Amino acid sequence: MVMDKALFIFLLTYAAIAVGQPPIFRIDRAGAALIGASLMVVTNVLDIEAAYRAIDYRTIVVLFCLMIVVANLRLSGFFPLASAFVMRHITQPSMLLYGIVFLSGGLSALFINDTICIAFTPLVVGVTLRLGLNPVPFLLALCMGANIGSIATITGNPQNIMIGSFSGISYARFTAKMLPVAFFGLILCCLILRLAYRNDFAKERLALAPARYRVHRPLLIKSSVVSGLMLLLFFMGVPMTTVAIGAASYLLITRRIKPEKVYSLVDWRLLVFFVGLFIVVEGVERSGLVMAILDMVGKKTAGHPMFLITVSALLSNLVSNVPAVLLMKPIVASMHDAETAWLLLAMSSTLAGNLTILGSIANIIVVEGARPRVTIGFVEYLKVGIPLTVVTVALGALWLSSVPY
Repeated sequence: MVMDKALFIFLLTYAAIAVGQPPIFRIDRAGAALIGASLMVVTNVLDIEAAYRAIDYRTIVVLFCLMIVVANLRLSGFFPLASAFVMRHITQPSMLLYGIVFLSGGLSALFINDTICIAFTPLVVGVTLRLGLNPVPFLLALCMGANIGSIATITGNPQNIMIGSFSGISYARFTAKMLPVAFFGLILCCLILRLAYRNDFAKERLALAPARYRVHRPLLIKSSVVSGLMLLLFFMGVPMTTVAIGAASYLLITRRIKPEKVYSLVDWRLLVFFVGLFIVVEGVERSGLVMAILDMVGKKTAGHPMFLITVSALLSNLVSNVPAVLLMKPIVASMHDAETAWLLLAMSSTLAGNLTILGSIANIIVVEGARPRVTIGFVEYLKVGIPLTVVTVALGALWLSSVPY
């Protein structure tokens, strides 16, 4: 009976998450996750204390604190400044493409990829239209480069933050294993985009006018130093939660920036989404549903790398990569070589986000942020998304399965 209730609530919640907004009702993904969590408690699948314990507060705290740090960087003008620095060295359309891919990928490795896409989408649209270029390949370079680059570190995207918390893999070790995948993935991204849109790169030289941007110099220095120190401490093995809390708290001590400006840039819906999903998945685990499915599939099959990669890639495009990771958590945690399994899950769930527009929140941010000036169709996205996802996931699987541990 408990399993039936848990299954019904789970299917209802994830259907709403996959659709994005159910017909008739004005419910977003965060609301769907919160309603599902509430139903788990109301129907006695979980008691309220078990629901509280289900929330991984380390993930929530790290994500929230990183949002505070990135909000200060955005308010300081850091991202337009970084963009202008790259643009000064651009003379050809192909160089602009490569610059966007590696800039978005590099910054996403340091900070959350969604925030990079929010900051750079209007910049990319403005620059490409001003130069008379087709914005589509450059916008695809932004979101796909951000997705690929984000796999390099634990702080690159929300699902990596969760995996870092669940697995106990250190920041430095995670980066050592994943950085080669990210680097070669970015190169492949450049090549596939260049090939798919080869007719759009016929223009020989670009005349880029100096970009106009505002910089809050004291905040830029303060937030850049704090961000650099934070990342250094991550690599040194200092607990991420402690470092993130310290960095965010220090940046909130200011005489110049109103707190509401910082809080307005925090993605509160994503935090609510995480809290709800933690409780929903805990209800499914407590009901015995996951173990029943695992027994039905067979532990040997479920533990095979190809099964793990395929299922996580499919789930990432059905319900997005964060819910996919939470669903796969009990299966991965039960595997003999759990570290390899966690890394494969991080790699496949992130890179599979490039398959379709709906595969990653970063994709949706870019596509929606470019409207109404630029429209990227679902089929046009697939033209690059399918080959890029297949090649990068295969590369990642080959590397992680062969690299010595």
